[in-house]
Amino acid sequence: METPCQKIVWDLVPAIRASLAIELVKRGQSQATAAKLLGIAPSAVSQYISGKRGYRIEFQGETKELIEKLAQDLIDNKVSDFVVRICEICVSARGIEKKCNTGCAEEQTDNKAEDKADDKAENQTDDKEDSKENSEE
Repeated sequence: METPCQKIVWDLVPAIRASLAIELVKRGQSQATAAKLLGIAPSAVSQYISGKRGYRIEFQGETKELIEKLAQDLIDNKVSDFVVRICEICVSARGIEKKCNTGCAEEQTDNKAEDKADDKAENQTDDKEDSKENSEE
């Protein structure tokens, strides 16, 4: 089973990188310069542009605008926190309001609560069995 976090890492983030690489080259940057701006290898940029790498997602609306703005800001050296900007794009693409909230954390919390309840019930059963064994001796 593929978790939402896996989907983001394997599909969405590479698609964002591919879109950024393509946008930088469209705006006149060489592949080598685009690679430096993105902090990736020039071969990765080449593969993103040729479609050999990076899942192709056609971003629309706000997400597309955020990608275009980030590309221009990278060119203009106006990016103070690249990671935050990528997170904003990711959040926009997923159509959610809270940053990096895929529901995984909620599921883990629910599962932990269920596990604790199961453990408590199991321990109570074990304690009762131990009490019976001790009283029979």
